[in-house]
Amino acid sequence: MKTIQKMKIKSLSLLLLLLVSACSAPYKNLTKISSMSELKYDYPVHFADLNGGIKLAYIDEGKGSETILMIHGLGSYLPAWKKNISELSKNYRVIAVDLPGYGKSSKEPHSGLMTFYAGVIAEFIQKMELGKVNLAGHSMGGQISMVLTLEKPELVKRLILVDPAGFEVFHAGQKNWFKDVMTPNLVRLTTVEAIETNLASNFYRMPDDARFMIEDRIIMRDADDFEAYCLAVARSVHGMIDEAVIDKISGIKVPTLIFFGENDMLIPNRYLNPGFTSRIAETGAGLIKGSKLVMVPKCGHFMMFEKSEVFNTEAKNFIQSN
Repeated sequence: MKTIQKMKIKSLSLLLLLLVSACSAPYKNLTKISSMSELKYDYPVHFADLNGGIKLAYIDEGKGSETILMIHGLGSYLPAWKKNISELSKNYRVIAVDLPGYGKSSKEPHSGLMTFYAGVIAEFIQKMELGKVNLAGHSMGGQISMVLTLEKPELVKRLILVDPAGFEVFHAGQKNWFKDVMTPNLVRLTTVEAIETNLASNFYRMPDDARFMIEDRIIMRDADDFEAYCLAVARSVHGMIDEAVIDKISGIKVPTLIFFGENDMLIPNRYLNPGFTSRIAETGAGLIKGSKLVMVPKCGHFMMFEKSEVFNTEAKNFIQSN
């Protein structure tokens, strides 16, 4: 009897081992990269030389009288907008950037402050002679977009915010906790399993065509400039905390469209400020006079990717009617 029980335990252990191996197998044969510049993008990448030795990577697709400039979120990169670029570039000029320290952009150490990023984007807009743009920002990119709109309203025609950071209020103790926890080492030492879990948590149900984000984040770890990326991510968190915008956004005067996934698991922070995303969304939207809030059901934090058809349609209607 004991022998049979041992055999069952051994068989179960073997089965579990095979299952774990099967789960991790898709990532074992990924092609390594020596630099994040080797990441594969769907569109030709251009570079703008900016002050401070910054080489800002960007894609520039489509034509039209309106320009949409897209800014990605924390730890992300411009391919996060790929489903929106392909559709919106049929009617508009669409530009998406990699922020300094991210993607294919140069990775000189910087403060990570929202005002720093806003200054970079403002310089880019002026250097490219874009005039007034439709500024679209996701998550941290949303907070950067709000800062830029407040500081340089003459550069922004309309504002599109997707699950934006900056609406949530943190007290001093929570801010200190964030700073203590978020370090370059924490980013650098993230395991494959944690990478998969973290990215999956950005979606209500992670679509198969979003798995490239997991794969890219895994292969980044072998890149020579990965540590610089880790520093940028950590400092960006500090920057979001140090330059809160919730008490300033009533000063935004341009037409504003705001999206939130109803099932966003990142906003509000589920550990520090448990509650419904709708509460945060409505509070922030209520402070921006005349803004339109779109709550998207069965959708997580990466709303523009998970529900791209909703984003694309609403964005087109918003630009055409304002």
